[in-house]
Amino acid sequence: HVSLNCGRDDEGGENPPSTSLPYCRDFSFGRTEVIDNTLNPDFVRKFILDYFFEERQNLLGSLGSRLEKPLIGIPGKKCGTIIVRAEELSNCRESVMLQFCGNKLDKKDFFGKSDPFLVFYRSNEDGSYTICHKTEVVKNTLDPVWQAFKIPVRALCNGDYDRSIKVEVYDWDRDGGHDFIGEFSTSYREMSRSQSQFHIYEVTNSFLVTLLSCLVDTELSFLDYIRGNPSQPTSLHYMSPYQLNDYAMALRAVGEIIQDYDSDKLFPALGFGAKLPPDGRVSHEFPLNGNPQNPYCNGIDGVLEAYYQSLKSVRLYGPTHFSPVINHVARYASAVTDGSQYFILLIISDGVITDMAQTKESIVNAASLPMSIIIVGVGPAEFDEMIELDGDEERISSQGRYAERDIVQFVPFRDYIDRRGNHILSMARLAKEVLAEIPDQFLSYMRTRGIKPGPLPPPYTPCVLPANHPLLTRRVSRI
Repeated sequence: HVSLNCGRDDEGGENPPSTSLPYCRDFSFGRTEVIDNTLNPDFVRKFILDYFFEERQNLLGSLGSRLEKPLIGIPGKKCGTIIVRAEELSNCRESVMLQFCGNKLDKKDFFGKSDPFLVFYRSNEDGSYTICHKTEVVKNTLDPVWQAFKIPVRALCNGDYDRSIKVEVYDWDRDGGHDFIGEFSTSYREMSRSQSQFHIYEVTNSFLVTLLSCLVDTELSFLDYIRGNPSQPTSLHYMSPYQLNDYAMALRAVGEIIQDYDSDKLFPALGFGAKLPPDGRVSHEFPLNGNPQNPYCNGIDGVLEAYYQSLKSVRLYGPTHFSPVINHVARYASAVTDGSQYFILLIISDGVITDMAQTKESIVNAASLPMSIIIVGVGPAEFDEMIELDGDEERISSQGRYAERDIVQFVPFRDYIDRRGNHILSMARLAKEVLAEIPDQFLSYMRTRGIKPGPLPPPYTPCVLPANHPLLTRRVSRI
């Protein structure tokens, strides 16, 4: 076995020699398994190291990511060589459960039958192979059935589904000189196609190995459970081919009415609470269409399209911060305070607000600007914080300052679900409720600032064209 250690002693010198176990301080991080009776061990256990751009890591930088060093320890005696290979791990999180059996195995033992086991190798980019798994030994049989085993796909092929996987078959010997029987090659893609049927590999002219089962699974992390997954039906963002999710229903219900009061029908749409490609940075203020220079979407249909596309490219991630998007709209509203424009921010969220103090301050600041905020809460949460922001019972305050006016309207989406399945009626009720306070909020801003309505546009008068005008002679097709 090999023990991997690094570090220095307390005085800053190199590790002192050891007369017993290998010297090891806090920097020791693991040992391989023990392989009996061999001078050429091929260790299975892998060690995962984090890569740091700002630090020197010679192993990763070695030619071919391969490091070969002589073993030292006994003066004047050659102790052999240690070879270490390194490879960057892909972000593949699939695991696979495999089970194999053999048939008509070649008899290698003079007495009795054989004791077969399988050894799996992942191919490397330089054409070499790295051992990644060994099965157990099945004693005294020519028709072995090995136990099913689970292995990460990145260990088998580093996420490359077409990379070659070599499988060798051995007859186990007590002295460590295992007899080679034969080998075959496959790939993860080839094995995964066998989920519904057996796949047979010919090892020799007479000996066959059969893949009995191949069950693919995705390893879930803690974050997967707390952030939700749009591909799962339990997610509020689930993209069902049959109906809109709660987010989309709320957006369409409110947006289709609001858009009639916007002249150009171009809406900036922002997302918050996600990891963005390509570097996975967390953002609470990102354009749904992926274009920071032009976050505008054409109509509510354009917003919905951007929303669905963003779910395919970003990773939903907590916590839930409201203040960045409120401040974003407030920056635009602060530039147009003459009454020529009025801004309405629609926020649809399912989570507890994790920046409550900052959100309150943002709303207090925005209350003096030409803007209103509509919050629709989706999901089963209690929404206590969102109710507090509504300000119907008590004017919202921050650091001793009270909001100049009430600009927030909150409703829980679940209160407007028609249990009989009439989504048109329920969404009409939702839109009516959340938009009911907008006219009064708009008027309160205009009145407190003495802003009068602008002059009415001149009445429409049809234009009489000359008889020979091109518009009268050109044929026009309308659909």
